[in-house]
Amino acid sequence: MVAKARQNPERVRQVWDKIKTDGFWPTLEAVFARLDEPLALGYCNAGVVLEVGPQTEGFAAGDRVVSNGGHAQVVHRPTNLCAKIPSGVSDEEAAFAILGAIGLQGIRLLQPAIGESVAVIGLGLIGLLAVQMLVGSGVKVLGIDPDPARLELARRFGAQVVDLSAGTDPVAAGIAFSGGPGVDGVLITASAKNDQIVSQAARMSRPRGRIVLVGVVDLQLNRAEFYRKELTFQVSCSYGPGRYDPNYEEKGIDYPFAFVRWTEQRNIAAVLDLMASGRLRVAELITSRLAFAEAQSAYQRLTEDRTQLGIVLNYPDGPAPLERTLPAPSSPASSAAPRSRSTQQRVRLGVIGAGAFTTRVLLPALKKLDVDFVSIASANGLSGAHAARKFGFERNTTDTRTILADDAIDAVLIATRHNSHASLAAEALSAGKHVFVEKPLAIDRAGLDLVRQAAERWPELQLMVGFNRRFAPQIVKMRELLSGRSSFCAINILVNAGDIPPDHWTQDPRVGGGRLVGEGCHFIDLVRFLADSPIIEVQAVAGQRPGSGKPADSVAITLRMEDGSIGCVQYLANGHRGFPKERVEVLCEGKVLSLDNFRKLTGYGWSRFRKLNLFRQDKGHAAELAAFLHRVREGGTPLIPLQELINVTESTFAAAEAAAGPAGEAISSKTRLPVEPARLSAGG
Repeated sequence: MVAKARQNPERVRQVWDKIKTDGFWPTLEAVFARLDEPLALGYCNAGVVLEVGPQTEGFAAGDRVVSNGGHAQVVHRPTNLCAKIPSGVSDEEAAFAILGAIGLQGIRLLQPAIGESVAVIGLGLIGLLAVQMLVGSGVKVLGIDPDPARLELARRFGAQVVDLSAGTDPVAAGIAFSGGPGVDGVLITASAKNDQIVSQAARMSRPRGRIVLVGVVDLQLNRAEFYRKELTFQVSCSYGPGRYDPNYEEKGIDYPFAFVRWTEQRNIAAVLDLMASGRLRVAELITSRLAFAEAQSAYQRLTEDRTQLGIVLNYPDGPAPLERTLPAPSSPASSAAPRSRSTQQRVRLGVIGAGAFTTRVLLPALKKLDVDFVSIASANGLSGAHAARKFGFERNTTDTRTILADDAIDAVLIATRHNSHASLAAEALSAGKHVFVEKPLAIDRAGLDLVRQAAERWPELQLMVGFNRRFAPQIVKMRELLSGRSSFCAINILVNAGDIPPDHWTQDPRVGGGRLVGEGCHFIDLVRFLADSPIIEVQAVAGQRPGSGKPADSVAITLRMEDGSIGCVQYLANGHRGFPKERVEVLCEGKVLSLDNFRKLTGYGWSRFRKLNLFRQDKGHAAELAAFLHRVREGGTPLIPLQELINVTESTFAAAEAAAGPAGEAISSKTRLPVEPARLSAGG
C-alpha cells in the first residue's frame, strides 16, 4: 500500500482532502471498500454467439466472434466491441485479435511508410504482433528486448534485433540500423517505471522522427532531446477511435466510415483479416494451453515464469447454458418456502443493482439490521457475485425477473441506473413487494406517473425513496426545533458537488436524468422536509459553460413553500474538493441553525440548544433503512407520503427545465406546482 501511495500522489491528496472534510473513519472505510472491489481479469476472448439483444445488427446466434470481454464462459459485450471471425481463422488464433488491434492502432499513429526504419522497444505479445504487421507493410524493423527467446521470434518474423541482456547500447544500435541519421519511428510496447526508454527512443530518432507509446512508462520527457530534433510524441489509446466513448461502445453509435476509417471495431476486423491471409502468425506466440479450471496456475506462470508469452485458456466444449441465477459461492441455494409476512420477524430482501454505493453504503448498513439477504441482481455478474459472497446472499442473478417473481421475497431494494428506477419500482409494487428505491424516483413525468399509478393501486405496500438526509440525526434535531415556529423560515443549502465529466452516464438525460434530477433532488427534498410545507413555486438559474452557450452543472434554485417559507439550493460543480461538500443554514424568528457537512450543528438564539456535533459524519443511511424495514414488518403509513414524493420530484423536474432554458437568454422561470391535498388522519 505504501508503494501504491508513492505511485499515486494525486490519489493521496484526494484521500487527505476527504479526511479533512468527512473525517478519518469514513475516509478509511471508503479506501478499504475501493481496495476490496474485484477486478475482472482478461480482455481477449473468442467464442460463439448464444443470444443477441434487441436492435442488434450484423450478428446472429451461432456466429463465431471475438470480443474484449473478460475471462468467463459467458460474456456480454456491446456490438462495437465484437467482430466476426473469418472462416480461415481458428478460435485460438482469434483470441489474439484484441492484442493485435492495440499494436495496430499504435502503428496507425506512427504512420510508417514503405522503406522507413522503425524500432520496436519491448517484444512481448503486442510488440511481436506489431513487428509482423510492420514487416508486412514494407518497413524495416529493429526489435529491442533483453529476452533471447523473444528476440529469436522477432528475427523469425523478419526483424533485426538488439539483445539488451548482452549490454548492447540500443541508441547506437538504432542509429546504425538506420544508416546514420536515426530511425524514422519508434514504437514503445514495453513497460517500465522510469523514463529511460523514452529518452533512448528520442536519442535514436532522426530529426522530426515519430515516437508512439503503446506500453506504460514514466513520462518525464527531456525537453532538449525533443526540442532539437522537433520530435513528435504521441500516446496510443488502446484499440483505436471509439475507445472509452460511451456513445460508441455502449450505445453502438458508429463513427462515419468516410471520416473515421479505422475505429476500434474495424481495427480488430483488420487484424483478423491479416490472420486469415497468413500474414499475421500467432501460433508461435503460444507457450501454454490450459483448461479454464487451471486459470490460477496460468496467472501464476505469467507473473513468475519469464519464458511464458501467450497462454490460452480453454473452456469446456459445447455451448454453455445461460444460467442467469446461481447460488452464492459461500452459501447453498435457498430452500426456504415462502413465509407469511404477518408472522415472520426478519424481512427477506432482494436487491437489484450491485454498484459502488450499494456495496459500500447500503449493504453494510443493512447487514446490521433484521434482514435476510435472499438474492442480488446485477448486469455485471462479477459485482453481483462479489456482493453475494461478501454479504451472505443466497443467490446471485443477472435476471431481475427472478427477484420480482420470488414469493419468498418481501421487499426489493432498487439501486440501478436512474432510468430504470421508475419501471422497476412499478413492477415490484405490482408483484406485491415493498419497495425501497434509490433517488431519483423517476427521471421524467411518464416514469413518475407509472410509479404513482402502481403506488395508488397497492397502498398497503411501502414505497420509500432514498432521501436519507431526512433521517440524519442532526436534520431530525433541526426539524424538531423548527416544528414549533409560528412564522416562515429561510433555508439555504450549499452543495460543493464537484465536477463530473460530460460523458459520465449520470449526465445523459436518457440514462441518468442529468445531475440536477439525479442528485439535486436530495436537496430539494431536504428543503421540503425542513419547511414541512409543500413546494408551490420554483426558480432556477444555471451557470454557462464558456464558449458553448449551454448550461453548466452549477445551478441556483429558489423554492417557495405554501406556508411562505423560502429555500435556496446552490448546487455547484466548480468548487475545490478540499472544501466541505454540504452546508445547511436555517433562519427563523430571530434564530439560526447551521449544519456543517453533517458533522457540526450549531444553534444561535435557541434557549435550550447550542450544538450537536458528531464524531463521524452521519447522513442518515442506516436510520432510513432501519425505519423502512420496521414499516415492512409492522405496517403503517408510508415514511414519506406519496404526495410528498410527487411534489419533490415535480419540483426537481421544474428546476431542471428552468435551468436548461434557451441559450443566450436569462435562465429564469417560475413554475407553479400542484399543492398537496390536506393530510388525512390515520382513520381517514
